[in-house]
Amino acid sequence: MDRDNKIAVLVDAENVSEKYAEDLLDEVTNYGVPTYKRVYGDWTKPQLTKWKDSLLTYSFTPIQQYSYTTGKNASDSAMIIDAMDILYSGRVNGFCLVTSDSDFTRLAMRLREAGMLVLGMGEKKTPQPFIKACEKFIYLEVLKKTEEKSEEKDETPKKSKKTEDNKVEVSVAPLKKVRAVIRDIVNSIGNEDGWAYLADVGNNLSKRMPDFDTRNYGFTKLIDLVSTLSGFEISRIPVGDGGKVNKILIKIK
Repeated sequence: MDRDNKIAVLVDAENVSEKYAEDLLDEVTNYGVPTYKRVYGDWTKPQLTKWKDSLLTYSFTPIQQYSYTTGKNASDSAMIIDAMDILYSGRVNGFCLVTSDSDFTRLAMRLREAGMLVLGMGEKKTPQPFIKACEKFIYLEVLKKTEEKSEEKDETPKKSKKTEDNKVEVSVAPLKKVRAVIRDIVNSIGNEDGWAYLADVGNNLSKRMPDFDTRNYGFTKLIDLVSTLSGFEISRIPVGDGGKVNKILIKIK
C-alpha cells in the first residue's frame, strides 16, 4: 500500500462513537496521509456533544447538517455530496468512510469505479453490503482492542496462538472459511511446486474478503494466524541484511 496516498477521511458522527477518533486516524496512516478530515452530523443535538473535544484534539472539521425531516438522515446526503466534490477535485487518491450505515454502499462502489482506494471503518453492526463495497474494511472495535492491549504491561512472553484474552468479538468469517479461501488462493497462484509467497496470498485474501484482518482473530501478523491452521507447509527464505529478513512461502500439504 502506498503510504503517500492522500486520503479523505469522512466520518458519520451520528453512527460512530467519538471514542474511536484517535484509533481510526492512526489506522489511516497505515494506508496514506489523512488530508480532508470531516465529521458530519447535526451538532445541535445533545448526543453529539462528546464529539466536540475530539474535533479540536484531532483537527476534524465539523460539517453541520440540520435534520429537515423526521426519520431522514440529512448528514448522509451531505457526506455523499462532499465525497463526490472531493473526488472531482482530483486532490486525493483514496477515501476512508467511517460509518456503520449501509446507505453508503453505493458511494463506496462509485468511488472505487473512479479508481479510488476505499477504506471502510465501522462497528460490528455494519451490514455486509457496505463491507463488501469497500476495498478494505476494518472493525473499529478491533482498533480499540489493539490499543488497549498495547497499553498493558505484561511481563509474560508473547504467544503466537490465539487466546480468549486477545480475541475480539466481532462478526467475522470463521477460521474454517478463511482456511478454505487461503487454500484456493495458494492453488491459484502457486508455482509449479505449489509454493506461493505469503505476501501475495495476503493481498489476494484482502481482495476476496474486504473485512479480513488478522486482528479479528487475535493475531498481529498473517504468518501467526496461518501457522495455527492445519493443512499448510511454511518455508522461510533468508534474504538481505545478513539473512535476518525472510521471505515466507506457503504450500498445501
